[in-house]
Amino acid sequence: MKYRTARLAAVALAAALSFTVSGCSLDSSGGGNTVKLVIGYQSKTINTVTAGTLLKAKGFLEQRLNDLTAHGGPKYQVEWQDYDTGAPITAQMVAEKIDIGSMGDYPLLINGSRTQANERAKTELVSITGYNPKGALNMVVVAPDSKAQSIKDLAGQKVSTSVGSAGHGTLVQALGRAGIDPKSGVEVLNQQPQIGSSALESGQVAALSQFVAWPGLLVFQNKAKLLYDGAELNVPTFHGVVARRDYAKQHPEVLDAFLRAQLDATDFIHQQPLAAAKIVADNSGLAQEVVYLYNGPGGTSFDATLKPSLLDAFKGDVPYLKSIGDFADLDIDKFVDDTALRQAFQESGANYDATLGNNANPALISGTDPVSNRPASNPALAGEIWFTGSDATQPAADPTSLLRAIKQARAQGKTVRAAYIPDAELGTRWFADKSLWVRDGETYLPFTTPAAAQRYLAAHPSGMTVSYDQAVSEVRQ
Repeated sequence: MKYRTARLAAVALAAALSFTVSGCSLDSSGGGNTVKLVIGYQSKTINTVTAGTLLKAKGFLEQRLNDLTAHGGPKYQVEWQDYDTGAPITAQMVAEKIDIGSMGDYPLLINGSRTQANERAKTELVSITGYNPKGALNMVVVAPDSKAQSIKDLAGQKVSTSVGSAGHGTLVQALGRAGIDPKSGVEVLNQQPQIGSSALESGQVAALSQFVAWPGLLVFQNKAKLLYDGAELNVPTFHGVVARRDYAKQHPEVLDAFLRAQLDATDFIHQQPLAAAKIVADNSGLAQEVVYLYNGPGGTSFDATLKPSLLDAFKGDVPYLKSIGDFADLDIDKFVDDTALRQAFQESGANYDATLGNNANPALISGTDPVSNRPASNPALAGEIWFTGSDATQPAADPTSLLRAIKQARAQGKTVRAAYIPDAELGTRWFADKSLWVRDGETYLPFTTPAAAQRYLAAHPSGMTVSYDQAVSEVRQ
């Protein structure tokens, strides 16, 4: 409590001093009274975009720092460093060369453990970027012609993942629940996502377990199909922001500006999801359709607050550290500090506690389905269609109505750029044409994985599998 009170006082003092003091620290290059900030981010890890790709592209942080300078504060120099995974960001933070970084939950564990031995390197978890309450941000994919039907079919096979990543954490849990020893039951190849993707495509591995956006990208490119949806674990997974405590203590106004800018980016992605997806796509090299799968309404929950449910899951993940190496114990309660974020919320005119207590996805599909003339208000059913040449999406009240809309569009000569629909069992937002469809009477149900579809069929003998095109063709208007 004393530390948090001191932090609030430091932010207030720094803001006051910025009107009268010309500078706070020297740029390492000797450029005078300039405060330097180095940020580590992952452009292709699109659940960190509000603290990375989108934030950088929109210039929200630089705008807020410029405001400080304009009111008598020092000049600020921001350096953005792009990485494929969280591990190198942590390495640079240990070396005191990165001040603020964003990464997934398992890498955050490693970050907290690795940095705590050095007071100058020690980090704190200050905010969340995006999360999924069931764990759908991580998935396992296999080659399009793979015979595997469930995670159990990977026993004895080679699986590519990035050890220490959120994708690896999901693989460990999924194998364990399937009765497969994560260390001896499969051969894990520790590879960067791009290398693993190539290994899967060339047949060197049987599966790839990774974090967003890699599974969706490979499936979209027809280079893979989904085998395991992380939502089956029903354990929250998230990405978050860590800051070096020493840097935050020296420059509390910088951390404050960063968090307020993150809130700016969060608001933007909620208010203009398609525009945000285009910006992220243009700056990451990912297909806009893939970015929108995760960053669009009904996908990732972009909410900066440090929710108790996420922190409880985080504490449950701590044993993972010991399973992959010799890591120092990490006290999550001491690692997490929402003081600066609460201050940013207050300064932005937002209610932190109200947002903290709301566990619903802040961005959901809305509007009236023009086919059924019903509101697309049920997040467990609502989908949306993005027609080629359109700068807006069309809502669908449920999967069957979505199929009807696509059938009508085909009859009119329209083409679908992308269609999104939640899995009927787990709720995971997925591509409609990559989903596995089941017809049960006049109702059509989409599933992300063969195992999910089989679970439904086992409980509903009246159902039968149909292809996507067959479903579109035969659905009654």
